[in-house]
Amino acid sequence: MALDRWLLERSVQQPDSGPVLRFYGWRGPWLSLGRHQGRLPEHWRTMAAAGSVSLVRRPSGGGAVLHAGGLTYALIWPQAPRHRRQAYGYTAAWLIDGFRRLGYPLQCGEQAAEAGARDCFATASPADLVDALGQKRIGSAQYWRHGHLLQHGEILIEPPPQLWMELFGGPAPDPLPGLSRKQLIQALQTSLEERWDPLRWIDKTLMLEEGELNPYRLETRPT
Repeated sequence: MALDRWLLERSVQQPDSGPVLRFYGWRGPWLSLGRHQGRLPEHWRTMAAAGSVSLVRRPSGGGAVLHAGGLTYALIWPQAPRHRRQAYGYTAAWLIDGFRRLGYPLQCGEQAAEAGARDCFATASPADLVDALGQKRIGSAQYWRHGHLLQHGEILIEPPPQLWMELFGGPAPDPLPGLSRKQLIQALQTSLEERWDPLRWIDKTLMLEEGELNPYRLETRPT
């Protein structure tokens, strides 16, 4: 996530560099905390101290997100629409199209956004996507810098039931059977390429000099 923030800063400095889309996973379970999320439940700190989960403060807003058994995306969008609902609407359409290709219909949530929520997936606002049973499948959050947007999102595929219960005190959403990350990434990439025509997207490995991320390093044990 520090790399996502670095890419946003680079976008601000080089506005002609174009948008960037990243997909990534996590080594072990991590709980990312929203930019403005306040006091943490004591049992989260206890679990982190015991090594059951690691904590990180992300640059984007929203509530806590468990990264385990899912897929994280980051979209860096130079000069995005200034109306946040419009930006969310565009990305929602792209994600809905991608999931439709795989036979998983999704739609936007209808609940009011809850600032500082402990569990990002406890509610589904119009910025989030839910399945036919009303279960939240994708939670998204934004961070803006000088008109440039970083949007983070977590796609739930196989959320761990026991760890979810320990963290949030409720059952985890159902897994998505038969859905591979490779298939999902390909479908979402194709959907975004079609919606962002005539941009020419290229796969690129990011090569950073040692220490280049230091100014944007995030705390792993936030207060």
